[in-house]
Amino acid sequence: MPNHPVWLESCYLGNMPILDSRKLLAFATLAQTGSFTLAAEDLGLTQSAVSHSIKALENELNVRLVDRRGRAIRLTAVGKRLLNYANRILADMEEARADLAGYVSVET
Repeated sequence: MPNHPVWLESCYLGNMPILDSRKLLAFATLAQTGSFTLAAEDLGLTQSAVSHSIKALENELNVRLVDRRGRAIRLTAVGKRLLNYANRILADMEEARADLAGYVSVET
């Protein structure tokens, strides 16, 4: 298992990190806007926070997702592949939220 704090052990499945929906949302928004600044504005985050999320995602997956060229970005081939998955995952999560919104009580 990678070297990480004990509290993060639950974030791994074997040696593979479990993808974080916040990082996927930052990545998908960056891909859509083409800009760290615009992605940050859309998400209500700082540009630094978006950049950190993308870098963390790249490190977790051990791939380069984005080519950074000044203020412009371009997805790598791997980034384009991940974007397809990210869009589906985020859409499924939104669908689940909408579907479950009609349930009022929390069962204990």
